[in-house]
Amino acid sequence: MSFTLCNLTVEKGQKVQGYLDLPFTQEDKLPCTLIYGDREGPTVLVDGGIHNAEYVGIECVTGLGRMLEPSDIKGILILIHLVNVNGFKARTVSVSAADGKNLNRVFPGDPNGTYTDKLAYFMEKELFSRIDYYIDVHNGDWFEDLSPFIYCVGNGDEETTRKAVLMAQAADVPYYVVSKSKQGGAYNYAGVLGIPSVLLERGCFGLWSPEEVMASQKDVRNILRAIGAFDSDRFLYDRQNRIPRHMTHAHYIDAAIGGCWFPQKRAGQVADAGELLGVMKDHFGNTILEIRAEEPCIILYQTISYSVPENTPLIAYGHYIDCVDDLEGQAHDHHHQAHEHDLEELYENQGSQSVLSVDNMLSHI
Repeated sequence: MSFTLCNLTVEKGQKVQGYLDLPFTQEDKLPCTLIYGDREGPTVLVDGGIHNAEYVGIECVTGLGRMLEPSDIKGILILIHLVNVNGFKARTVSVSAADGKNLNRVFPGDPNGTYTDKLAYFMEKELFSRIDYYIDVHNGDWFEDLSPFIYCVGNGDEETTRKAVLMAQAADVPYYVVSKSKQGGAYNYAGVLGIPSVLLERGCFGLWSPEEVMASQKDVRNILRAIGAFDSDRFLYDRQNRIPRHMTHAHYIDAAIGGCWFPQKRAGQVADAGELLGVMKDHFGNTILEIRAEEPCIILYQTISYSVPENTPLIAYGHYIDCVDDLEGQAHDHHHQAHEHDLEELYENQGSQSVLSVDNMLSHI
């Protein structure tokens, strides 16, 4: 028995490494490991580098390609070490150098579009059409501060969502977020196609460390175990220390105006209702925009770049309590005491809460 993906073929019980040819370019090829396990199981795609400067994910998948063997795998494992090779070589941030587009915003792609559109189309037609599960490994880009968590799809049918949640619950992170989005993202679009999918987030500032890579590799192995694609006793440190909690609400704030950005919190920290999360200043140092929390929340990730263009992401935060967006005009008390229990609960679910404030920054100048 054999499995062929584009120009690479692997026999049952074997591992093959090589480069996948892309039909629309001769300059870029995707580094790939195919592992055909010696036991039956699902076909799973694991990739890194959808965002080309998110190095934890790239090194995570590259390392998995070296360490995993057919005796570990049940079914077929497709590892794409680096998807956006074009942007990686040019050291761009989040986008392809060829057209300036963000790969994770253009799915399902377009065979007649520009470079990034064609790459997304290739992934859908050549990869998504062959798989039963999808694990997309990310981390914060150079302009992002991020606390580890995991997304799973909630945009498909009930069974797809159920399986995706089970995948997310196998990761050793504090919380998971169920995404209802049906547009743009690779894992989002896979969910629309009925593929249970997760997006793992760990690491930030465009950096990587061996510890973050190994933690992500452990999460991937445990997710593979949960879906019946991995069975090995070679990895003695894969015990899951905690089961992530469902972060029932996630909110995303974009910059209404561009300028110089001063975040007031770090990712993973708790904020109370009404608390200042960040300020935007003009080039004379005047505050032109304040961002405040609408309810007690945890900062999932945020922009830390001094320069922030208009209509670009600033902050993503999550919480467990009733959401102001769901109250449909009902009175909602943001007074601290009204949410005291919820705020304490958020603190208990996340660690140190030191504040990164403008005053603190200025005191070190």
